[in-house]
Parts: sequence; C-alpha cells; structure tokens
Amino acid sequence: MKILCALLVAFIPVLHATPGGPPNIVLVMADDQGWGDMAYNGHPRLKTPNFDAMAREGVRFDQFHAAAPVCSPTRGSVMTGRTPNRFGCFSWGHTLRPQEVTIAEVLQKSGYRTGHFGKWHLGSVQKASPVSPGASGFDEWVSAPNFFDLDPILSDGGKAVPFKGDSSDVTMDLALKFIRGCAQKDQAFFTVIWFGSPHSPHRALEADRALYADQPEKLRDFYGEITAMDRAVGRLRVELKTLGLRDNTLLWYCSDNGALPKVGSAGKHRGNKGSIYEGGLLVPSLLEWPAEYAKPKVITTPCVTCDIFPTLLAVTGAKQEREVPLDGENILPLLEGAAQKRVKPIGFWNHPTGGISTPSDKWMSELLADQQKGIEPADSARLAPDAGKITKTYPLDHHPGHSAWIEWPWKLHRIEKKSPDVTWELYNLATDPEEEHVLIAEQPERVAEMRQQLEDWLEGVARSLNGGDYAK
Repeated sequence: MKILCALLVAFIPVLHATPGGPPNIVLVMADDQGWGDMAYNGHPRLKTPNFDAMAREGVRFDQFHAAAPVCSPTRGSVMTGRTPNRFGCFSWGHTLRPQEVTIAEVLQKSGYRTGHFGKWHLGSVQKASPVSPGASGFDEWVSAPNFFDLDPILSDGGKAVPFKGDSSDVTMDLALKFIRGCAQKDQAFFTVIWFGSPHSPHRALEADRALYADQPEKLRDFYGEITAMDRAVGRLRVELKTLGLRDNTLLWYCSDNGALPKVGSAGKHRGNKGSIYEGGLLVPSLLEWPAEYAKPKVITTPCVTCDIFPTLLAVTGAKQEREVPLDGENILPLLEGAAQKRVKPIGFWNHPTGGISTPSDKWMSELLADQQKGIEPADSARLAPDAGKITKTYPLDHHPGHSAWIEWPWKLHRIEKKSPDVTWELYNLATDPEEEHVLIAEQPERVAEMRQQLEDWLEGVARSLNGGDYAK
C-alpha cells in the first residue's frame, strides 16, 4: 500500500509558473476582523496602509460575507465551496470530514505545490490525523490547531516547533519561505496564510501598540494586532513583486467572521461575531491579480467565502473528480464586468450546536513536551480519528437555529428557537443595512417565494449533513 501511495504521489503533475498561464494563488485570512476594522472602510483610528493600498489599486468587495458567523465553519467553506453544515462543521472547533474534497486537493492534483501556514482549526495538526492540513491536500504546512499569539508553538508537518515574535510576522515568514522555494523551481503554488489575529487575548508587539498610545489598553493591543497583519500583507506584496510573481499571482484577502463586540467594528451593520445579522457576517475582502485586473474596481454585489472554491476552479481550469452540491458560485463574471448580479442567492444556517474547545497554546506545549521526551501524545482523541463517521441522522423538515437567505437587496431571516415556532424577518439591505425595519407584511409574495427557496435549501443541506453526497 505504501509503495502504491508513493507511485501515486510520483505521478502528480508539476505545474510550471508561466506568464499567461494559470496564476499562483495566495489566500489570506484574518481571525475576527470585522467589516469596519479597516481604515479604508472608515475606521477613525486604525492604521492599515497596505490594506488601503490594495483597496485603492485592486478589487474591493463591499458586500463580502463569511459563510458563518464564527471561524471553523467559514474556513471549511473556503476549503470546500460548501456551506459548513453540509459536513457537520457547525461551530468553532468542529472539523472537516475526510470525505470532503478540498480546493487544496484539487489544485494539488492539477500540479500546484500547496502550503498552509497559520491557523487551521479544521482538525488536528498531528501528522496521523485524517483531518490535518497534510491529509487535506497540503504538501507543506506549519499550522496551529486554533488561534495563536506571540512566540507561538506551531506544528511543522506534525512536529511541534517553537517560534519567536508576533504571530502574523511568524506566519508570513513561513509562507514567504515556501513561496521563495516554489519560485526558485519555477513551480506554481497555492498558499493559504491564515493569521491567528486579531483574535483575543490580543497581545501586540510594543512597537505596534505604541501607534495607539492614546487608546485604552485593550484597544492598543487589538489595533496593534491588525497593524501587524497589515505589515505582513505589505511584506507579501513586496516579495511577490521582487520575485517577479506579482502580475500573475491571485491574492485574495478576507476575514473569517464579523466584528468582535466591544473592540471590533461592524460599521453601521447590526450584530457582531456569532450573529446571522450582517454585522456577524460581513467582512473586509480584497483581491489583486494585476495581470487580469490592472485597474481598480469595487464589487457591490453580495459574495461569500463559498465562492472562493468555484472561482478558483474557473481560474485554473481544475476539475472536481466528484460532483457535490456547491453553495458558492464562480464570480469571475462579476470581476470581469460581464454580470451585475450573482446567479445563486446566499444561504446561512447557524445551527444551535455549540463549539468544541481547542486550546492551541496548551495542546502545542504538551505536544512539544511529549516529542522532546520521544513519546507519542497520550490523548489520541486530539487526532480526530472519527471525523469521517456520521453517527446521527438529522431531520429534513426541522431546521433549528437561525438561518437566512440573501437575494439582493432582500434578506429573509428564519429563527427557530423551539420547534414548531418559527419567526420570520425580511429586510431590504439596500435601504436598511442596519436590519431595523421588518417588511414581512409589506412583501407577502416575496416572503412566500424566498421562504420556499430557503426551506428547500435547508432540506438539501440536511441531506448532505446526513451523508447523502458521499458514495455508499
């Protein structure tokens, strides 16, 4: 079996980076940065000169949504193009299912060299896990099981390694090393850079804190972490240019959920992280691909993290080996100006299943200590060996929690706290971005149509959740 696997690996094609060919791809994601946590979106104090330059020079998305209002599910949506409840990633700390096909796996088989750096939070970062970055399509990975801060311990392909410095600087150092290595071999690359900031506990370098000396202590650290991310992204842009790669590299930035309460900014939008209202879903998003989009543009059509997967398929010409329902759509027509609206409405479903604790600092410290002693970690449950088992069947006609359906400019909310009681809310996001004025009574025909679409979608998601998309 090992010989067969080695042979299969040997026949993975190598895609050489050529002008006019498929681009290098870099996906960058923040952890808990809200829509308003950017100077270019009007924040009165934050200093984000590199993000501001991207917003000025590249593609700025003004209505970009996380697929979920918390981290792990949104990250799963990027990897799969699917709303996360389809594979049971209900909340933070839930994993991918090994049955899911990730964008890393697809691009790896198409000849890209694949690398993951930073926060994973879709499973274990131990080598033997079925849901590690390595098992999910990444050739190289230096990753953390959850958010991480100053002087982190990260898993380098399964080996715990301590690092020094700001977490965003450390993450970018690792990613740039990978990119340089690919550039030296003229190898096309797919690089995922997932920062651990600005997630709490907010510990910024003193030099970054000093930029906000007039602010309260908590804000100094929170703003300082965003400044560190900005600096890291600036280094990435400079390095791509220095290597002669910037023109044909697609760089896509976003956050994993909406704004943190108290310290973060959702702008004028209702809600925060954890909420299906726009403040919990809208995130900053920027894209650069100078070879294709040399002039700046602003996309006001709603988009979602599920769109990343099908868009990258279209960009690269890569194919899925197994067709499954995707919730995202290829947004190249929007980027190219051939379309003004999306084809698919966007669905959200915040299931009431709670999160699972994944304390990165504790786990990585213990992994390091065990490995230094030459022993295997005692807690095998952290490997998530049963991530692919489907042990529960969910009803197709009962959809607890808070779900929503965006068909611009309309957004319909379905709130089921206790079955069979369901509350419905309808808002016009174009005229009411704060989601304050319920229009159920004024739009009965529209509500009936959108309600049916949402409930049909929820039933389809439940079928996927029950394993309906996997070969028996």
